[in-house]
Amino acid sequence: MRAIGGLWRWRHNPLRRTTDLVESWMALATLLLIVVAAPLIGLLLGSAAESALQRAVREQRAQRHEVTATVVRKLADGALAADPETPARDLRSRVLADWTAADGTARRGPVIARLDDPGPGDRFRLWTDDRGRPAARPLAPGTATTHAVLAGFGAALLTACLVECVRRLVLWRMVRRRHARLDRAWEQAGPDWGRTGTGS
Repeated sequence: MRAIGGLWRWRHNPLRRTTDLVESWMALATLLLIVVAAPLIGLLLGSAAESALQRAVREQRAQRHEVTATVVRKLADGALAADPETPARDLRSRVLADWTAADGTARRGPVIARLDDPGPGDRFRLWTDDRGRPAARPLAPGTATTHAVLAGFGAALLTACLVECVRRLVLWRMVRRRHARLDRAWEQAGPDWGRTGTGS
């Protein structure tokens, strides 16, 4: 609104400089870009990210399988840090386990189990790939949507900041030029300033 008020104020003002008008138009253009273009860019980028992430979710769900594994024995490394996707209270332990792959073959190997104190015969859920190797849990659709929304919001915010930075940079250069012209005019009038009989 300040930009519109600024344009109206400078419309027929005899003290208006060209730079004043340019500054007002630039403020209006910046306002329109921040209000219209930044959200549009955020929406487009967020939609593209949502599409790509949901495609990745579908691919991961098609290529990964949840199977039941059985603990053979606990391995020496003990409790490990929790996966960032799961609550911090869920401890993870390194165990040697048996499981059956999606193609029906029996597998055995060291894996991470979400068990506090695993013992032989304990069962737990394990994600595997098409070859039966342990794999990370597939990305959840809700998590993918959250990441896409954050990406869109970040893009809109970055666009708005970039537009405002460009406006401030152009304004800074305009003010520097305005001050340089004022300094030159002052130097021309300066030697006679305040003297009696110098044309006043």
